[in-house]
Amino acid sequence: MSNGNLLLIYAALSILALIVLIARFRLNPFISVTLVSIGLALLAGMPAPEILPAYEQGVGKILGHIALIVALGTMLGKMMAESGGAERIARTLIARFGSKNVHWAMMLIAFCVGLPIFFEVGFVLLIPIVLNVARRTGVPLLLVGLPMVAGLSVVHGLVPPHPAAMLAVNAYGADVGRTVFYSLLVGLPTAALAGPVFAKFIAPRVKLPAHNPMEAALLDEGHQRIPDEQLPSFGITLATLMLPVVLMLLGGWADQIAAPGSTLNHGLRFIGHSVVALLLATLMSFITLGMMRGFSREQILKFTQECLAPTAAITLLVGAGGGLNGILLHTGVAAEITALSQRLQLSPLLMGWTMAALMRIATGSATVAMITASGIVAPIAAAMGYAHPELLVLATGAGSVVLSHVNDGGFWLVKEYFNMTVTQTFQTWTVLETLISVIALSLVMALSMVL
Repeated sequence: MSNGNLLLIYAALSILALIVLIARFRLNPFISVTLVSIGLALLAGMPAPEILPAYEQGVGKILGHIALIVALGTMLGKMMAESGGAERIARTLIARFGSKNVHWAMMLIAFCVGLPIFFEVGFVLLIPIVLNVARRTGVPLLLVGLPMVAGLSVVHGLVPPHPAAMLAVNAYGADVGRTVFYSLLVGLPTAALAGPVFAKFIAPRVKLPAHNPMEAALLDEGHQRIPDEQLPSFGITLATLMLPVVLMLLGGWADQIAAPGSTLNHGLRFIGHSVVALLLATLMSFITLGMMRGFSREQILKFTQECLAPTAAITLLVGAGGGLNGILLHTGVAAEITALSQRLQLSPLLMGWTMAALMRIATGSATVAMITASGIVAPIAAAMGYAHPELLVLATGAGSVVLSHVNDGGFWLVKEYFNMTVTQTFQTWTVLETLISVIALSLVMALSMVL
C-alpha cells in the first residue's frame, strides 16, 4: 500500500477515534482533539520534535482571529442584552412576524447580516437575539437557532460579497453580478429547507437541558420584563448591530470606492477588518446601549468582564481544532486528499463540490476548503472550456460546508451556545450543514441544465 493511501487511512481512523473519545467515553473535547492530533502525527511518521510546534502553530493561527472575534462579539451581545436592545429586536420580530413565523424572520436576518462577515462573527452577533426570541415566544431554542445558523452558513458558502465566495469568484474568473443573482436563486430556497423546514422537523425530537449557561450569562435569568418605553429604539439597536456589517462591506468594496493604494483605500480596508469593525461597534454600544441607557462606566466594565468567562471553553475548543488542522497540513493528509480528487474524473461542478467537500471534512474550515478547491479546479475547468464559472463558485461553496464535525470551530460554537451534547450537535448542526450542501448542489445542477 502506498504512503499516500496510508495517510488517508490514518486520517480516517483519527477522526473516528476523536468521535468515539468524545461521544462514547465523554473525554473532554479539548483533551480529545489534542490527543488525536498527536496520535495522527506519530502514525504519519512526523519527527517527535516537530509535532508540538506544528500543533501550536495551528492553534495560534486560528485563535489569533477567532479569539478576538468571540470576545468582542460576546461583549457587543452582552450590551445588547443588558440594555434591552435584544429584547427590543425580539419584540419587534414577534410583532411583525408572529411567534409562529419568527424562525423565518431569524433566517432572513442571518442571511442579510452574514453577507460580508465570517460565520463566527455573525453567530456571536445574533446569538443573544436568538436566545431572547426563544425565551420571549416560548418556542424551542433550536426552532429559532437553527434557521439563524442556516442563513449564516448558506451566505458563507454561496453568496458574494462574503469573503469566501469572493475568493472563489476571483479564482474562477466569474462575473460577480451573475454570481450574486444565481446564488440568491439557489441560496434562499436552500436556507429555507435546511433552516426553518428542517428545524420544524428536528426541534421536537431533540430535548435540551432546562438551564443554558450561555443564556444565563448573556440574558441574566433573573431580569424583570422591561416596560416597552424604557427599551432602546429599534433603529438605534439595529444601527449598533449593523455597524460592523456596514464597515466590513466598505472594506470589501474598498477597491471600487477608492483607488488601490490610496489613503482612503487603506483606511476603508482597516475599518473593514472584522476585528476593527467589531471593536468600533462594541465601543459604539458602550454609548448607544450603555451610557445613553443610564449605565455607569463601572456597570459597563462589569458587563464586559462577566460575559467573557463562558467563552473560555469555546475558545479552547476552536484552538484545538486549529491544532488538528495544522497536523493535517504538516503530515501531508490535505495534499493526499487533493491528489485523490484529481484522480477522479468528474464534471467540473462535481469536481468542485467533491474537492471542497473532502477538504472541508479533513480540515474543518469552509473557507480553506473553498480556497483550495477553487485553486485546483479553476485551471482544469478552463482547459475543458466550461462556460459557467458562476455555477462553479456555487458548487464549490456547497461542498465547502458539508458534514461539519469535531474539527470545525462552528461545530463547537453551536454546541456550546445551544447547550447540546456532541450527539445532539451531530443530529442538528451536522445534518443541517449536509442538507445545505446537498440541496445547493442539486439546485446548481438543475440550474446548469437550464442554462
